[in-house]
Amino acid sequence: MIARIVYFGLLLFTFFPFVESSVALLLGIGYGLIFQNEFGEISKRYSKKLLNIAIIGLGLGLNLHEAVSVSKDGFFLTFISVLSVFTLGFVFYRLLKINKNTSLLITSGTAICGGSAIATISSVLQLKANQITIAMAVVFVLNAIALMIFPFIGHYFQLSQYQFGLWSAIAIHDTSSVVGAAKQYGEQALEVATTVKLSRTLWIFPLALLIGYFNKKENSSYKFPYFIIGFIATMLIATNFPQGEKVYHILQGISKQ
Repeated sequence: MIARIVYFGLLLFTFFPFVESSVALLLGIGYGLIFQNEFGEISKRYSKKLLNIAIIGLGLGLNLHEAVSVSKDGFFLTFISVLSVFTLGFVFYRLLKINKNTSLLITSGTAICGGSAIATISSVLQLKANQITIAMAVVFVLNAIALMIFPFIGHYFQLSQYQFGLWSAIAIHDTSSVVGAAKQYGEQALEVATTVKLSRTLWIFPLALLIGYFNKKENSSYKFPYFIIGFIATMLIATNFPQGEKVYHILQGISKQ
């Protein structure tokens, strides 16, 4: 009885916007260590569906016109960054001999946009919850460390506002952590970081489609990730109907939870 009360209490608590994904992850791990999850099968059944819906909702936070404009300025820089991270990810995968899918999730999250990229790629590959949890944990720990030490390093090396904004947008995974670190450094750093990070986030489209294509060749039971179409649709809605910006912001916030 107590386990059920705690379960639903934590479930409701994680819907509040001030609860970060990393906190929700830690609460889930803690619950699993203390209690036996009576709703394991139900969680497995609905978690992927809810994840896909959440990814679609994230599209409401992107403006296509702004994204395309930003991409023209930051295309080459973000391309080199993404390519370098995936090259290093492959090297470490071969050297450390870790699980291929876990390595791919961690690399995707590191290269593009943290938890959002991991959620998207895991849905494309239809992976198990434990693989997603490991990747999320690694990325969130790195995000937390970066949020604390990046401003200190920037001041130590006397980086300009522009340099720090550029560095944080390329080096930090999750968008919220990029914003948090850059905001500590200054307004110009925040503006640069937000702009470049938006350009970096767009790489999730070709990555998801490319991984889906190769997965289809290896897995006969592969299903096309239609939630990607939903993501594009919500982004188009947010772009062409800006009157609902306040509603979009609320829905995107819920999706991030």
